[in-house]
Parts: sequence; C-alpha cells; structure tokens
Amino acid sequence: MAIRILLVDDHELVRTGIRRLLEDFDDIDVIAEADSGEVAIDLVRKLNPQVVLMDVNMPGIGGLEATRKLIQIAPETKVIVVTIHLDEPFPTRLLEAGASGYLTKGCAVAEIVDAVRQVSKGKRFIGSDVAQQLALTMLPGSDKSPFDALSQRELQVMLMVTQGQKIQEIADKLCLSPKTVSTYRYRLFEKLDVKSDVELTHLAMRHGMIDENNKD
Repeated sequence: MAIRILLVDDHELVRTGIRRLLEDFDDIDVIAEADSGEVAIDLVRKLNPQVVLMDVNMPGIGGLEATRKLIQIAPETKVIVVTIHLDEPFPTRLLEAGASGYLTKGCAVAEIVDAVRQVSKGKRFIGSDVAQQLALTMLPGSDKSPFDALSQRELQVMLMVTQGQKIQEIADKLCLSPKTVSTYRYRLFEKLDVKSDVELTHLAMRHGMIDENNKD
C-alpha cells in the first residue's frame, strides 16, 4: 500500500514540483496539498495522511506551530520539514516540536523519497546537509545565532511578528491572550536587543531566519 502524503507549502510552484517528483514512485501517493498550517491541520483531521511534508515560513501560524499542533491531534502522523532553513535554531526547534525528519529544499529527490520511507516506518531522518551543519555548530568557537536564546514559543511569535501580524491576530491564531503574546514579544525584544518590529525583522533577515522574498 502506498504511503499517503500531504504537501504543505504556501508556494504552489513548490508543491507542484514536489508532487511531480514523487509521482514517479509507486509506493508514494500525494493525496492532498495545503498552502498554510491551518489548512494542513484540517486536512490531517479529514484525510489522515501518514506523512506530512511541511514548510516553515508560511502565512498564519506557520510550520513550527502547525507541526506542534499536528503531533498533538494526530500523533500517528509523521512530519518531515522541507525548508530553505539550514541553520539553527530551526532544525532543533522543529524536531523538539515533534517533527520526525528535516530536509532542505536543495536536497536530492532520492533523499526526500528515502526520508518518506524511513519516517513512515517510525524512524527519524535528518538530511545530510542539515546533519553536517548541526555537527559544525557543536564545535568550539562556532558562531551562534542570537535566535538560539529564544524559547519555542518566542520563536513562533517572532516569525509571526516579522510577517506583519498584529498582537490580536497572533493571539487568536495561537489561542493565547493578547497580554501573553505581548509578554513573549517583550521577552524576545530583550533577548535580541531590539526595540521595534522593524529592527526585529532586519535582524531576522540578516541571520537568515526569514526569507525576504517571502515577505508580503
């Protein structure tokens, strides 16, 4: 029986490309696509895919929060992150959120297929380039990102703030009070030594935390 896949990426061109690549393999079946974390959660509830291929930077709650919620509502569904983000803290935070695999969009087709097959059997899979980068960050004297200091929730709020989402909007999507979101925002401002959303966005761009071309 083929492994049922849900593709989640806000770019239709990316989803189409991955779908066409996976169509060549008889043991893999792309059953649906989603352009946001919110849509992905609804489709997982309805379709019960075995594996979700999840982007990180998307409008709305994004891939980090979507991964966390998917693991809560459907722990049998496995999430493989497929993103442009190679550096920390993304790999560690997504794996902490419950992802079973982590790949970059520059990986080979064979690596995506291998990841899907391995993860569907309950194993973990880290892309070769990601594994190498993780190993390098463990070396003495390696450069650390200031974003490493953020908690998972602070990182999530940071991603949503840099998308231009307002406090109330973030609160509604994360099921938090506006006061709690404001507290997270204040803490990440302190940790990153920034004083405004604009400064935060510029810092995030410099460290590759957000894709400038992905911003609306």
